[in-house]
Order: sequence, then C-alpha cells, then structure tokens
Amino acid sequence: MVAKAAGVSPSTVSRILNGTAAVHEGKQRAVDEAVKRLGFVPNPMARGLAGGRTLSVGVVTQAIDSPFYGVALRGIEEALDAAGYSPLFVSGHWSAAEEARCIAVLRSRRVDGIIVLTGRLSDSALAGYAKALPVVVTGRTLSAPQLVSLDFDNFEGARLATHHLLALGHRRIAFISGDVAHPDAVDRLRGYRAAVEAAGLRYDPALVISGLFTEESGLLAVNRLLDSRQPFSAIFAANDQMAFGACLGLHRRGLRVPHDVSVVGFDDLPTSRYAVPPLTTVHHPAHEVGRLAANAMLALLRGDMPDSAVPVPRVLVRESSGLPAAAA
Repeated sequence: MVAKAAGVSPSTVSRILNGTAAVHEGKQRAVDEAVKRLGFVPNPMARGLAGGRTLSVGVVTQAIDSPFYGVALRGIEEALDAAGYSPLFVSGHWSAAEEARCIAVLRSRRVDGIIVLTGRLSDSALAGYAKALPVVVTGRTLSAPQLVSLDFDNFEGARLATHHLLALGHRRIAFISGDVAHPDAVDRLRGYRAAVEAAGLRYDPALVISGLFTEESGLLAVNRLLDSRQPFSAIFAANDQMAFGACLGLHRRGLRVPHDVSVVGFDDLPTSRYAVPPLTTVHHPAHEVGRLAANAMLALLRGDMPDSAVPVPRVLVRESSGLPAAAA
C-alpha cells in the first residue's frame, strides 16, 4: 500500500525504511508522506524474522518490583531500545526451577539472547543454555562460549563500608547480613569481617544479625540486636533496604542516626539520598550494570568481544554516619 501510494516499488520502500540505501530525494519524500498518510508502522518482528532474528532479548530478573533490579532493568531497556531491540522481562523469584521455566518460556518466544540478573541457576546450567543462544549473566564470574559474566566486587564494597566506620572511630560495628543463599550476601559478610580483623579487632558473631534484603527484615534485625543488649555504635546493613528498616527501628526505640548510632547501607538506591538522614552507602551502579549487560548482549549478537568490566565500588558519605557518641 505504501509503495502504491508513493508510486515506487516495494523494495524501494523497504530500503528507505531500513536505511540500507540512498534514494532520490523525491522518492524519499513520497514514501515519507505515504507512510504518514496511511499510518504505516513497520513490524519489527517481521523485519527481524526476515533477517533470522526476532530483535528481542529475554531478561530474567528476580523481582520486577525490586528497587535495585528495577534500576538495572531500566538500564537494559534503554540500551536495547537504542539498538532497535525489545526486552521481555520475567521474574525468577530466587528459584532455580522458576528461572529454568522462565528461560524455557523465553526460548519458546524465539528471543535472540538471554540476560540473567544474578539468580540461582548453576554455572553449568547457564553454560548449557549458552550453547543454544548468547547469554549474559550478572552477579558472578563465569566463562563459557557465547556467555559473558559481569560481577561487581561485593567483597571490596563491604570492606570499604566497614573501613569507613572504623576510620570514624567505631569499634563495635553491627552487621545486618543478607540471605546467605545469595553469593553477594556471602561476599559482603566476608568483606565486613576482613575489615574488622584488619583493624586488629575480634570478629564477634553476636554482632551479625541475618536479614532478607527487605526493609522489614532490617527493622526486625535491629529489634533483635537491641533486645540482645550487645553494645554497638554503628550498623552496616548489606543493602539500603535493610538500612532503611534499621533506621526506622532505631527511631522507634528513641535512638538518633547518626548521633547515637551510625548507619551505612549498600547499593545506593535512588531513594537513599532522600532518606532522613540521607544514607551513607556503597555505590553499586545498577543502572550501569544493566546498560553494560545489554551492550554485552548486543556485542555477542554482532559477533564482537563484549566489554565485561564493571565499575569498582566506592563509599558515598552522607549524613547517616558520623563519630561515635562518646567522641562526638
């Protein structure tokens, strides 16, 4: 219809819409006007299938509503959209079986590649999927054909956060850990312990309270910590969400942050700078990791060598951390 209205051949319309060849200005104008008049919208699925691709990438996240993963998904979406690809998002809910089901669904949709944000699938399972189509995975270090991994240094980030509190003079630093089934939670606990012991202090398991990476678990962890009557002057939470819950728990018990207890988080969620007080935290570049994951996938699809370098962690000092009460 566009070709007939513009008075040109269908192949000319195709070349103009795809930008694959220069054509006479008059023909270009005629096609543009016909497209506008007819309300024609190119079908990316049909165009992709003609080239052997669907121009879609499957993305397995763990929770669509997660503040952290939401930022990463936006980075993926922006990078893919700029390249003419569409993401298909599914949630694995931290279950290897559910993630495998999600990948089966994505493969049935004939996606060109799959991005997995952390997750519980084994390295061998991911390497197996990569035999059939390109795979990019975050949150781990893994090497296999057609597979790229992007791993943030959680150990170093936690070490830096704990060192920040030690440098302020804190010696009794409580740690709210994440779910130990998550590799990043284990690495952050190791970083905390390494910094404490490097300062010549004894690692005290009584100061380590388990959490589940949620605000509620941070609140409950602080209540358990206070009820235990263990002395402490600072809290390092393994993510910002637990730090937010911890701050609420301290407030409800009449303790001020940072005057009575300093609090440091991890992730640098967009809301952390607007907390009361603004939260000192480890910058975990979720948006950048998402963008890098998408660009790595696009490189694999082009047959290029992807860039798998992830920015190093750094502590962003805000108003939730300060000198111990006795030294202030």
